[in-house]
Amino acid sequence: MAGRGGTFVYGIVPADVEPTDDAVGVGDPPGEVTAVVQGELAALVSEVDLDQPMGRPVDLTAYQELLDGTAVVAPVVPVRFGTVVTGADAVHDLLEAHRDRFRAALDEFEGRTQYTVRGRFREPELIGALLAEDPNVAQLAERVRGRPEAASREQRIRLGEMISQAVELRREAETRELVDVLGPVAVTSTVRPPGHELDALHVAFLVDVDRADEFVAVTEEFAVQRRDLVRMRLLGPLAPYDFVDAHQLAG
Repeated sequence: MAGRGGTFVYGIVPADVEPTDDAVGVGDPPGEVTAVVQGELAALVSEVDLDQPMGRPVDLTAYQELLDGTAVVAPVVPVRFGTVVTGADAVHDLLEAHRDRFRAALDEFEGRTQYTVRGRFREPELIGALLAEDPNVAQLAERVRGRPEAASREQRIRLGEMISQAVELRREAETRELVDVLGPVAVTSTVRPPGHELDALHVAFLVDVDRADEFVAVTEEFAVQRRDLVRMRLLGPLAPYDFVDAHQLAG
């Protein structure tokens, strides 16, 4: 018995952009990626079986690889992962209903790409720095050192709170410094919330392709300067996932 079918929408591109022959969509087996054209716009789509689970790591990878690969050669507006409509007619309706928003977004992303900078504190070095900078934290840490946990429970809780607050302040400072350093070589940026207590920074930058090498060089220099305290990763070039809020669909 055939499953229920739907059309998975990956992103919006100019009408003259077509997926490559080896483009792989989501699903098992992966659907063929095609372009549905409506006037000056097109949507990259594939057919999916709605009775199969979507959201597996392999599906998210296929979604990202398709959009990132497209972004290398053309502007693309990513559509939220998991957006499925009923068929080609619904895709045409989608493109028509949001035509002005999509056109504005494609104009904004023309010749630009996203880079994401992530950093995580090196825990021993971070704790050492916090103890050196704040005598109150250092004194409280010394008081609980070697004492039974039950006998020092309240002090340990207080110490944890003080360290957490200090980490938050250090995270804000690291993020602010990163944005100050990379801002001149980027179009704009957006700060992402931490996903781990030791996250030092997580910032997405929209970068002119013509300045990408310069942006990467400045990022690498910053990473070298902070390497004793923060392990940094640079991801990109990527589709502009973090810059579509003003143009994104609600669902």
